[in-house]
Amino acid sequence: MNHRENAQPASDKEFLGTDPIGKLLFRLAVPTVIAQLINMLYNIVDRIYIGHIPEIGATALTGVGVCMPLIMIVSAFAALVGYGGSPRASIFMGKKDNESAEKILGNCFIVQVIISLILTAVLLIWNRDLLMAFGASQNTIEYGVNYMNIYALGTIFVELTLGMNAFITAQGFAKTGMMSVLIGAVANIILDPIFIFGFDMDVRGAALATIISQGLSCIWVVSFLCGKKTFLKIRKKNLILVPRFILPCLALGVSTFVMQASESVISVCFNSSLQKYGGDIAVGAMTILTSVMQFAMLPLQGLGQGAQPIISYNYGAGNAVRVQSAFKLLLKVSLCYSVILWLLVMLLPGGFAAMFTTDAALMEFTKTALRIYMGAMFLFGIQVSCQMTFNALGKAVESIIVAVMRKFVLLLPLIYIMPRIFSSDPTTGVYTAEPIADVIAVTFTAILFSIQFKKALSKMKKQC
Repeated sequence: MNHRENAQPASDKEFLGTDPIGKLLFRLAVPTVIAQLINMLYNIVDRIYIGHIPEIGATALTGVGVCMPLIMIVSAFAALVGYGGSPRASIFMGKKDNESAEKILGNCFIVQVIISLILTAVLLIWNRDLLMAFGASQNTIEYGVNYMNIYALGTIFVELTLGMNAFITAQGFAKTGMMSVLIGAVANIILDPIFIFGFDMDVRGAALATIISQGLSCIWVVSFLCGKKTFLKIRKKNLILVPRFILPCLALGVSTFVMQASESVISVCFNSSLQKYGGDIAVGAMTILTSVMQFAMLPLQGLGQGAQPIISYNYGAGNAVRVQSAFKLLLKVSLCYSVILWLLVMLLPGGFAAMFTTDAALMEFTKTALRIYMGAMFLFGIQVSCQMTFNALGKAVESIIVAVMRKFVLLLPLIYIMPRIFSSDPTTGVYTAEPIADVIAVTFTAILFSIQFKKALSKMKKQC
């Protein structure tokens, strides 16, 4: 940790409003991006190992890939609470009202626990039915069920780690937030081959390694938020739900929830459509495409999360100049990243495919599909920067509109429309739905954001 993270709350909690924007964003965003990349390893490493299991690798990979919609839903509920509550806590910190910020933290913690218990029951009771509905076939269903039966038991670890870690980052403790996921990821990388190959547990070993790793991360996160170094603490008196604190947080978190949970719905639609037109190989390719998409989205979200405390704190403090400067820098860095990764995908699709499979047929199929599916990825920097800034400003309605537009209004219908247009190659048509939706969505988001951001800046300047 740097000197900021070792400082006592009373003496050094205003650096979000005073330190230079560039240095501050670098200090907060770099660990947060690293944390997102590490967090991605939980599922990516599982898939890499599973894809290389002798004889059953390709089929097992497809089976676990069908689990992704359920895993995305679990993560989405963590985001609903964590990414809805943490910006509001930062805004209250900017207003010098730490008592209200701590009430938000406590309310969000208890809601995460309640959600975890409900999700665990649902996943244990109905996972087979859900996986069949999500595109599993008779060849792959058992692998999916074996994975989810174990993964479901660690739901509370996933919820508390992802949801509460957002409050660590929101206070400016980016390195501590990075350590939260680093602990789990390192454990996962070590345990995966032991359980999968050493104990011959195949996909069950991957799931067991994941929940043990998430458990270690959860212990770290909760211990920090109950300790002495944090500005905001989890206190018993704040674990009683208060509507005026928790409801605005959930309203703000809806947009992130929709954005992540819709990935689950979209994944179901993609899988069912691809199963119809292309069979197991097309669904298997989609598992790899989804993984590569995470390479694009999670670091971008990490940049946004690094900028969020700066934007939220200064918005609460009424400092329009710092809010504007932070967004502009976020946009530039995000756009550069998305363009560079897009170029790599277009030039080296085989390299990305080879990370997940040694099956020649699946690799060749994936190379072509990847270029199509990621065709508009260079624009993601704009989309995610605007989306995350809406959240940082507490703009719940605008965030929800942007999230719903891209997924439900555009992509969902296009998954079924494009195969009819590409009637000679409907599988390609399914993959084409993604870049078309992305281009339209980014245009819409940029226009809406420019209007609303100007209004927010103008309002702050008038209040000064």
